[in-house]
Amino acid sequence: MTTSTFIAEPNALIWTGDGENLRIEAWGTNSVRVRARLMQPIADADWALLPANTSETTNADVSITIVDNPNGSTTATLTNGRIVVVAEANGYGDRCRLYFRDTDGKELLRESGDGGALRLRARKYESLPGGGVRATVTFDAEANEHLYGMGEYQQPVMDLKGTTLELAHRNSQVSVPFTVSSRGYGFLWHNPSVGRATFAVNSTQWQSAACDQIDYWVTAGATPAQIMAQYADATGHAPVMPEWGLGFWQCKLRYWNQEQLLETAREFKRRNIPLDLIVIDFFHWPLMGDFRFDEEFWPDPKAMCDELHDMGVKLMVSIWPQIDLESENYDEMRRRNLLAKTVNGKDVGMWWPRDNQFLDATNPATRDFVWSKVKHNYTDLGVDAFWLDEAEPEWGGDYDYDHYLYHIGPVNKVGNVYPALYNKTFYDGQLAIGREGEIVNLTRAAWAGSQRYGSLVWSGDVHSTFADLKAQITCAVHMGLAGIPWFTTDMGGFAGGDPQSEDFKELYARWCQFSAFSPVMRNHGDRLGGYKVPGKPTVDRKGNPIDHIHTGGDNEPWSYGEQIEAIMRKYIAIREAMRPYTRELFDAAHTDGQPLVRGLFYEFPSDERAANIADEYLFGPDLLVAPVTELGARSRDVYLPGDAATSWTNLHTGETFAGGQCVTVEASLDVLPLFARDGKAHGLDGMI
Repeated sequence: MTTSTFIAEPNALIWTGDGENLRIEAWGTNSVRVRARLMQPIADADWALLPANTSETTNADVSITIVDNPNGSTTATLTNGRIVVVAEANGYGDRCRLYFRDTDGKELLRESGDGGALRLRARKYESLPGGGVRATVTFDAEANEHLYGMGEYQQPVMDLKGTTLELAHRNSQVSVPFTVSSRGYGFLWHNPSVGRATFAVNSTQWQSAACDQIDYWVTAGATPAQIMAQYADATGHAPVMPEWGLGFWQCKLRYWNQEQLLETAREFKRRNIPLDLIVIDFFHWPLMGDFRFDEEFWPDPKAMCDELHDMGVKLMVSIWPQIDLESENYDEMRRRNLLAKTVNGKDVGMWWPRDNQFLDATNPATRDFVWSKVKHNYTDLGVDAFWLDEAEPEWGGDYDYDHYLYHIGPVNKVGNVYPALYNKTFYDGQLAIGREGEIVNLTRAAWAGSQRYGSLVWSGDVHSTFADLKAQITCAVHMGLAGIPWFTTDMGGFAGGDPQSEDFKELYARWCQFSAFSPVMRNHGDRLGGYKVPGKPTVDRKGNPIDHIHTGGDNEPWSYGEQIEAIMRKYIAIREAMRPYTRELFDAAHTDGQPLVRGLFYEFPSDERAANIADEYLFGPDLLVAPVTELGARSRDVYLPGDAATSWTNLHTGETFAGGQCVTVEASLDVLPLFARDGKAHGLDGMI
């Protein structure tokens, strides 16, 4: 069927005009995908979205009507379940404006108009030298709209309305361009280029610095939970979290030899402190990119793994994507084009601690090569999991995205997909050796769809301050609303912690409390009191000696004195008691895409006071967590969402309050303000 410049297909609506090809396609339950391109056919890019035929779209749910209007314009409508897209083409054939509504007639969002004499374009293309375009899509802003998601930005901001966000990864910044609106829709900017999202009072704007086409996805849902479930169907579900992900993880910068690591695990057992996993951090290798243990410090990794497993402890090992220019693997990887490349100048991606280049995870051949090394040198010896550091990657520390190239294109055009493919390397490899249900990749960056590769994002090298602790609350919430339910932080912050400082000990205790009610409770940090690792220097292939990277100070529960150890024991025990509840939450993340950490608005979307609370959150539907984020505070105000029909029980005092009010509660150093919704304490009665 063809009328004017619209073409109707069974599941798609196509418009052409003024050099632009526009395709609106049913793509998943209550969802549509919009793609537009100048002077070229629409491309079938599969950056994050799964193929439409793997979701629940059925022809019976999709209907398309096209109407020629008396004023010369043409209106076409595509309906897919709950979502309705109205495409309005003007009578000149050079504009087609899109409106998104639900089947009740409520407008969800709409592209901006042309402004009359301003002659604006909602879909704007600007040519770039050498091909490609800078693309910008502008939507009208709506009053009283609240927006959440977008990944991890180090700011204590809950409602993203009024913010501008860089669409790029950095150390401690994770850009996942999916947002959930209080108006009842979710929006994915399906474009892996560096760019910008602006949620202003006068417009909402998405911009790609370099791309071939505009590509976005919209879903309609009655609740945030429905939106998240549909997003998971469209981009992939997180795997099942293994049982060892529910307990306590121990790490420091860094255990530098085999006996030190084993003795730490033994001490946990001697002190009867539960421990699920211990981590070997970076520079356990001879040179970056060797992908193996340094025999001087790790003489028998298999025996080490066997002893840990006998204690019931899993082992995670750090992997970095840098390949030292003198690594035993560098020449082959360079010859086979398995490395990233500079546009010009010296071919170095980062120069710490020595010149190196990043492996090109966008190249399938690279992924195969790296996994073959990792399998032989790690998993075959008993290593259980991997910590994928530098997953952005961190280009030279200054993030010059225009200066580097991948197998699939320039970094400024495709770079944001890198962490997903870096994680896919290890996910696919572990699947191939039969580890389904046991795969967790701790990673410093992610993108849309990363969740399906077992990505557990941690918030990077944040500093040891109360301000940084406060920012982790919103980071955790927004990561979950970006479709990445697995999230963790460095307990106490990564940098600047002094174990001899009383102020730091207080911060560490408060961060421990927050970590107990995070998806994964993980201890890590570069503590003061470190020292240079002894031993003979590594020698590179040219015979040059290379000093070993330092190790940080002690970072075990008993490293901070009896009071802090007692607090850590308390919250590790709370974590153990919560295992059945935490298992329920991880299962809901796996089956329905539900976040474990939720803003108050998630369960109480009609409570306007809950829309922008940034210093408390829900752990699942039933536990309200109010971390203490100020030095010296021994009480704090807590807002209890809902109304008189909702009850909240203070699990420290046993007092019960109705929802819809603010209360002041005690918070001595060992007390985390925690409330149970409608009496659902999940075994924590009397433990707080």
